[in-house]
Amino acid sequence: MTGAGLLLRFDLRRDRAKLPWWIFGTALLFLIQSTQSQNMYGDPRELAGLRETIGANTAVVAMSGPAQLLETIGGEVVFEIFGFAAIVVALMNMFLVGRYTRGDEETGRAELVLAARVGRRAPVGAALLLALLADVVTGALVFAVLAGTGLPVGGSLLVAAAITGLGLLFAALTALAAQVFEHARAVYGAVGLFLGAAWTARAAGDAADSGLVWVSPIGWGQRTLPYVADRWWPVLLLLVTAVLLVVAALALLDRRDLGDGLVRSRPGRPYASRALGSATGLAWRLQRGSLAGWVVGVALLGVAYGSIGDSIEQFVADNPEVTAYLPGGADRIVDAYLALTVTVGALLAAAFGVSAALRARAEETSGRAEPILATTTSRTAWLGSHLTVALAGSGLVLLAAGLGEGLAYGLTVGDPGQAFRMAGAALVYLPAVWAVVAVAVLGIGWAARAAAVAGWTALGYCAVVELFADSFDLPGWVQRASPFVHLPEAPLEAVTAPPLLIVTAVAAALTLAGLAGFRRRDVGY
Repeated sequence: MTGAGLLLRFDLRRDRAKLPWWIFGTALLFLIQSTQSQNMYGDPRELAGLRETIGANTAVVAMSGPAQLLETIGGEVVFEIFGFAAIVVALMNMFLVGRYTRGDEETGRAELVLAARVGRRAPVGAALLLALLADVVTGALVFAVLAGTGLPVGGSLLVAAAITGLGLLFAALTALAAQVFEHARAVYGAVGLFLGAAWTARAAGDAADSGLVWVSPIGWGQRTLPYVADRWWPVLLLLVTAVLLVVAALALLDRRDLGDGLVRSRPGRPYASRALGSATGLAWRLQRGSLAGWVVGVALLGVAYGSIGDSIEQFVADNPEVTAYLPGGADRIVDAYLALTVTVGALLAAAFGVSAALRARAEETSGRAEPILATTTSRTAWLGSHLTVALAGSGLVLLAAGLGEGLAYGLTVGDPGQAFRMAGAALVYLPAVWAVVAVAVLGIGWAARAAAVAGWTALGYCAVVELFADSFDLPGWVQRASPFVHLPEAPLEAVTAPPLLIVTAVAAALTLAGLAGFRRRDVGY
């Protein structure tokens, strides 16, 4: 571990701009949920009504957590937000540890570091220490937010401990995966697959009230039952598992060569397919796995939303305060609910679009773009290939969200035509999705180093406006900066062509400006 302390300081410096967003974003989730839940269900009778309606809905329980949490207002906060916060914390640790272990080995930085007076285990140790620091700070902020909004101190401390333990487990799991796989993308894919499996097992276990929930670390965190039973032993289970994974990772590290993984990549075919003869074919090949994962995940989320559409009227009747958070209020309440949930799908589609567009920047900074641009492939064609995948892929993700929600809702009400209706409603938001992607493209063209910040900031801004504008009482001029605000709220409102054409024109103008900027600047800077 010689040099681990110095590497920790170095890693902190490298991540000083990114890490605070993950930490404060997690705390913000709990702050918003705690404030809203206490405002809406502060009366015990309102909480009892919620328990009778939502707590008895299998789809909601599968999406959120065990119904036992609905016994108290603090438990209701955990019921609503813990699962989503767990995903954020797991991803934070995955990217954090993966970047400074397998990522540095893949780029050659680890070899340069280890050529100095640095121990073999120091890079992994520094990455895990950084993850520990990030998770402890995240837990401290979550505790401060929950206790500061009036929830019991004991339960708040337990929530913070569960979030911290869950983050440490995924940090240790990523360190282990970094020893097994040869490339960073494989590490992220393996950990992401485990995260998806953990979410699925937790959902199935909660829905059936079975022991399946205990095979999921997310289930362990929720089964601490904060503010209800205050169980501490599942936190110990998270910590012990994390320690065992770290021990396994260090043991495997001592038994492999630097730069290699225990599972080596398979050699490719001797001849490329015809599809790889074009820049667009290569971009599709690079991102097809990611696109498939997004399509399946968002479609399943749409199914979860659509499955409770038929019961939303009864839920609102028992909790009339909810109408303040739905577009259109109490009139046409089902369409208002569908409009709100399909907007969530649109934001997720925009997230894929931004990540797909930024893949071009990653190819550029890694040096893989230069050999392609040294051929007859023009800059416009190369960036346009990744842009094609981003725009078409985001449309496919959005379509999957609408189809999944419409299919599930149609099955509950006996109207299969709802699948096509909701698919059309989802595509209404496509111009706004493309506008967000265009911001990332504009950044790639004119301010490449800030492209990721520009793209994700634009998406975050739109998400805050769409989901929390009423809660935060945002002024009108702030809301109008989001392209989603200028589109009809389908299926609640009638769809007209002018807003769609105007937002599409803005997206096209930003995209063309980004392509023009990329033609003028140096590649790799």
